[in-house]
Amino acid sequence: MDYSSANTPLWNVIIQLGIVAIVILLSNLLRRRVRFMRDSLMPTAVIGGFILLILRSLRILEIDVAFMEMLVYHGIALGFIAMSLRSKSLGGADGRGAGAKSGAIIVSSYLIQAIFGLAISLGLAYTFMPDMFKAAGILLPMGFGQGPGQANNVGATYEAAGFAGGHSFALSIAASGFICACVVGVLMLNVLAGRGKIKRVRAGEASGSMAVDSFQDKGEIPVSESVDRFSIQFALVLIVYLATFFATLGLTRLISTLAGAGAGTVNALLWGFNFIIGSVLGFLTRFILSKLRGIRIITRQYQNNYLLNRISGLFFDLMVVAGIAAIDVRELRGLWVPFVLFSITGAVVTWFFLAIVSRRVYKEYYYEGLLSMYGMMTGTISSGVLLLREIDPELETPAAGNLVSGSAFAIIFGAPMLVLIGMAYKTATMTFITLGLCVVYFALLVLFIYKGGARRNGPQA
Repeated sequence: MDYSSANTPLWNVIIQLGIVAIVILLSNLLRRRVRFMRDSLMPTAVIGGFILLILRSLRILEIDVAFMEMLVYHGIALGFIAMSLRSKSLGGADGRGAGAKSGAIIVSSYLIQAIFGLAISLGLAYTFMPDMFKAAGILLPMGFGQGPGQANNVGATYEAAGFAGGHSFALSIAASGFICACVVGVLMLNVLAGRGKIKRVRAGEASGSMAVDSFQDKGEIPVSESVDRFSIQFALVLIVYLATFFATLGLTRLISTLAGAGAGTVNALLWGFNFIIGSVLGFLTRFILSKLRGIRIITRQYQNNYLLNRISGLFFDLMVVAGIAAIDVRELRGLWVPFVLFSITGAVVTWFFLAIVSRRVYKEYYYEGLLSMYGMMTGTISSGVLLLREIDPELETPAAGNLVSGSAFAIIFGAPMLVLIGMAYKTATMTFITLGLCVVYFALLVLFIYKGGARRNGPQA
């Protein structure tokens, strides 16, 4: 075997990961030393992604875009699997049904973003931009609500279906979401602080996995074990991901057998949203391990929340850097108008919707619930925690835990969106039908959020 630099496949992975590592360390230094960046609450990974994007756009640095897209695709699945394997809920979630309602809030935020996004793309297609891809509005919740991972997957699917530049457009929406999370989120923090509604408390950094746990809990594998405990955690994550591959492969083959030629769209979505299957298998693995320990077939707890959080944080940070770096600005020619409209509308609509429903669900910790959810619904869970820690540095309220528990319920509530994403781009008629179904499902979720007796109003925004 040739071990020299001439063997590109041998060294390309190391070179690309090395570039990402250098950029992350540089971004961390800039964020610590430059006050503007520190006060913006822009996550280190986002700064790193923009640095790579600028260097690539100016042709100062060449990166392997295909590798970056692969990193995004696998990163989101591996990160969610690590989160789902954790042995207990994190962050002190509200135990009075707020987890389920947080899930409904998350998915209804996707839906209201999709409703306004589709209204914009359809409006442009039938007025000023007749060549506009009519179903492009679905990319607003994929970019804002889901982040670079699903923006990458759905954008690539829509580009293959005829949306020229759709992949880069979707990733650009995701990058815009991070800016909205920080700019709008920090702006509202300062406005509320100026009104005396909240008190900002400077806190340390938070990474993608957001929570800090005990490194050694009772019953866990001891540090002195012959196999490193981190190796066990990584092995569990990889085993679940391998099972995810075979489960998805089995499902797609079954669907192909039953549906024939019509199975292509559903199968593409299953592979694109494989992190959902991975999360379900992660929860199932956690349940099985818990039961085996309960009947004494195994005597130790193999998952360690601290290390699993570090694994998920690593993959989410890599995903964000790679997702932003993979944007091709040249493909956005002719799409700047919808990009600006999507970004502004997404920022404003998401804030006002969350301001209304948060008052209902998070009445005892309204501002913590609102700011954390807004950060997550325009960026990622780390963006939500960064905003939250400005007013709740020790994560004492249930807001942080609701982000985690709500994400688990959102997997269930969000399942119908797979169908909507798959049907939206087929024809113009299907795009309008998708818009109507989004409105109906949004109304049902809002009804679920408000179900029950009247409650005392929370603070006024």
